[in-house]
Amino acid sequence: MSDKLVPTLLTILIVVVIFALLWWGWRGRVRRQSGLQELPQAPRDLMQRATARVDGMYVVTTYASQPLERIATHGLGVRTTAEAVVAPDGVFLNRQGAPDVFVPRDRLLGVSTTSGMVGKFVERDGLVVLTWDLGDTAVDTGFRARTAEGSRELEDAASALLQD
Repeated sequence: MSDKLVPTLLTILIVVVIFALLWWGWRGRVRRQSGLQELPQAPRDLMQRATARVDGMYVVTTYASQPLERIATHGLGVRTTAEAVVAPDGVFLNRQGAPDVFVPRDRLLGVSTTSGMVGKFVERDGLVVLTWDLGDTAVDTGFRARTAEGSRELEDAASALLQD
């Protein structure tokens, strides 16, 4: 046997074990959060009535009271490229490769900005955070626009939903 074969096999085994533990932990998180309500469905004609559209990245959804506790169920823990669409009915996050997220206007509790959420930290006020009710659970959903103008547009349009 080569001098490098045993260390190489040991390293591969350690990496496989680490990934297996990560997968096991993620599945446990999903199982613990399985009691959360299903995601609301967006109205079919929402895209035609859009007041603002912003390209960017869906960052994460966390419990509002626990900002470091990522919600994994319903695909909410997966960071994806997305488009945020604001319409009179609410805010629709059209995500690529993951379930879309619709925040109905009557469940929207607040709109703010921050410099970071679990797993993503950017410049000051670089993330737009939507605080809303997912059933009886208050959650924060973060969105990172591609431009500063996009962040302001999303924040203003979503905040207008709270005032009407």
